[in-house]
Amino acid sequence: KRSTMENPAAAASFTLLDYVVFVFMLVISAGIGMYYAFIQGGQHSSRDYLVGGRSLTAVPVALSLTASLLSAITVLGTPVEVYLYGASFILTCLTFVLMVGISSELFLPIFYRLGITSTYEYLEMRFDKAIRLFGTVLFIIQTLLYTGLVIYAPALALNQVSGIHLWGAVISTGVVCTFYCTLGGLKAVVWTDAFQVVIMVAGFLAVIIQSVLLQGGVSIIISDSAQGGRLNIWDFDPNPLRRHTFWTVIIGGAFLWTSAYGINQTQVQRYVSCKSLFHAKMSLYVNLVSLWTINLCSIFCGLCLYSVYKNCDPWTAKRVNTQDQLMPYLVLDILRAYPGIPGLFVAAVYSGTLSTVSSSVNALAAVTVTDLIRPYFSFSEQQLIWTSKGLSIFYGALCIGMAGLASLMGGLLQAAISIIGTIGGPVLGLFVLGILFPCANSKGGLAGLVSGLAISLWVCIGAQVYHPLPANTRPLTLKTHGCNFTIAEAALTNWTRYPTQASYITSAQQNKALDRPWLADNWYSLSYLYFCPVGTLVVIAVGLAVSLLSGGRTLKLQPGLTVVKEDLTCYKLYKTLKQKVGVKFIFYLCLCYNFCMLFYPYFQATRNADKLDLVGKYEKKSGNTNIAFCDVELDLTKYQSRRTLT
Repeated sequence: KRSTMENPAAAASFTLLDYVVFVFMLVISAGIGMYYAFIQGGQHSSRDYLVGGRSLTAVPVALSLTASLLSAITVLGTPVEVYLYGASFILTCLTFVLMVGISSELFLPIFYRLGITSTYEYLEMRFDKAIRLFGTVLFIIQTLLYTGLVIYAPALALNQVSGIHLWGAVISTGVVCTFYCTLGGLKAVVWTDAFQVVIMVAGFLAVIIQSVLLQGGVSIIISDSAQGGRLNIWDFDPNPLRRHTFWTVIIGGAFLWTSAYGINQTQVQRYVSCKSLFHAKMSLYVNLVSLWTINLCSIFCGLCLYSVYKNCDPWTAKRVNTQDQLMPYLVLDILRAYPGIPGLFVAAVYSGTLSTVSSSVNALAAVTVTDLIRPYFSFSEQQLIWTSKGLSIFYGALCIGMAGLASLMGGLLQAAISIIGTIGGPVLGLFVLGILFPCANSKGGLAGLVSGLAISLWVCIGAQVYHPLPANTRPLTLKTHGCNFTIAEAALTNWTRYPTQASYITSAQQNKALDRPWLADNWYSLSYLYFCPVGTLVVIAVGLAVSLLSGGRTLKLQPGLTVVKEDLTCYKLYKTLKQKVGVKFIFYLCLCYNFCMLFYPYFQATRNADKLDLVGKYEKKSGNTNIAFCDVELDLTKYQSRRTLT
């Protein structure tokens, strides 16, 4: 049970079998793209290439939905989040339930009914062309930033475990996923995503099983995590400046994941590719199960990471360059005796990246063709197919270039969520404004979108300049007393602890904290999970106000652009029940229910009275027949009084 922290020279590297496992995953992924490009007949129209001919079923789409956003960020970032801050991120499992309910009932029926390819087609139908173009540009910027971060993550893993050059890994990632995305279109992307989800789960399980065996059982890992404060889940502090509490994860997470799944082109493109509305809705609910599986695996990996290194933190001990290299370091540390398993884990990281990047590249090509090319140029279907493939290559190269910015963004998980929330929040507010408020007009939509985006960027950029203090982020204790330091290494890891916080900062950071402006500690310190709700609510408030002041009450909309009761599953269940059993049965059922509720207090009182009498009867009988079992205060007194009289 000794780790390489005690003997750093024992750290392993990739073996031949590791490379075989890793390359096998790449070959399968590329083979799926070639299959759909050549063997299954290819694509005969832009509809086939961009939305799979609207013929896909629920299960592969569900797995693709999961793989599209839960990528290498989840594999590398979530365990580190748990290691540093605790397991409160497990509450996202509850936010996934809210997200699925809102997306399937509010957004999905409208998008599927309209038969759109790009989500932003709806914005032109509901508002005007300017807002559609604004939304498209925001999506392209958001996706490029996020995808650059996703490409950078596995490059870190490969650099740590195998010595492959960092930027060589970045370029190879972009090239592979651009290859099969360009060849096979959406069908190749969806089925490759499904395969890669399986690889991701297998990589997690390898780490979890070996960690449990190494530490002596699940109970030991849970005990170590509890003693280290990592099971800090139920924190109900309402302070919005606190990084993670029950309220920030539930409220902020609900807005965040709804913006990512409900209106994001990457996900909506999969919904509308299903062959029926039923399959589209089922894909969301099946996706919920896979989301829970991967999220729980990644969080437990974080607990395993802490249990193994509770007495010798590799990051503080300078064994890794960044916190995001902790998981690859753990894999080589505990699995070095099992050739091929480290390759499986890196394949899992790489799978997450390939699935997200290919989905993003396909979505970027779709919105560019649908929103920026088709309305202005008269291209044939074959020309649109070739244009889409050319755009896939272009965006793949651009995503590789954007990976350079990712190296400047800090922690992977927080950086990814900040990108999604800052831009996705205002766009979510715009769609909510259009779907739920018939009085909202184009002036209100544009004013709201600009205002919400400005506020979101303000707080996000401010948070990057003035990082929140440890009093709000509350990082947990990292120990190094179990490490085998030399004197020189001990000098390099000379950290100062905050007097009241379990975190480590340098003396220079302490001095800099004294010069912070008022906004830094009261606005820029807002939890990053609230970036999305702030943008959404500002868009709705400003949009409604401007719409009402500019004549929105007289606006007449085309049918099908706002939510109607027929879209709701509960209303459909009611109609089905009504048709099958009839109105009279429902009426009598409701009447019987009301009758029972009316007389329920009387029945309850009568039952209680009978119960008391019955008990008294037996007590009395018991007291007459056996003094030892009678009530001391009543029956025994009567017996003694009778003896006195005699």
